[in-house]
Amino acid sequence: MATQYEVEHNITPSTAPRRRRQIDMSTFTAHLNNVSTANAEGADANTHNNPHATPTPVDVAAVFRLVQEQLLTLLPDAPTDANRDLLEQLASQLEQQIADPPKEIAGVPQTYLDSLDRVPRKRLGKDESCPICVERYLDDQYALVVELPCHASHRFDLECVGPWLLAKGSCPLCRTDLTKKKAPVVVPDDDEEEDDGGMFG
Repeated sequence: MATQYEVEHNITPSTAPRRRRQIDMSTFTAHLNNVSTANAEGADANTHNNPHATPTPVDVAAVFRLVQEQLLTLLPDAPTDANRDLLEQLASQLEQQIADPPKEIAGVPQTYLDSLDRVPRKRLGKDESCPICVERYLDDQYALVVELPCHASHRFDLECVGPWLLAKGSCPLCRTDLTKKKAPVVVPDDDEEEDDGGMFG
């Protein structure tokens, strides 16, 4: 059976075996859109127009539960101790949010995911894999690998890290808060350099 990507791009389905350790978040996005109270930066067509239509704690906890359940499906066949530890830590963090849900989801908006740097196949190592699903990137013909701004080595399959970022807004590896805006980089003006005498001054 063809995937949605293959149908949309008129691609003949591959005979290569499908990845076995994939997160299935088919209901996550729909549920998140129902409870999301996106801020002005992330506001889009899915944002509630009624200021009184706020999510209940049960709704918010359900978002975290969906992410947690998918991470826990990967846990029984975790291929390495590092992967098992990471999945257990992430599930534990989500359990805290489920037990005491915040008033709103504090993750990044979808526009943030759309703007993440994509890693081209030629920059991926032969055995490089996603820290969450531990599938080698190059084994997937259509891998969509993103690099988080916190560190160049923090790369993930977008489908694995996307739900975590939308729900939590932090890097799964170093817990850097990705919802905070970076200070703009100030580039010196060319005119100022010329006033200083330039190269020959």
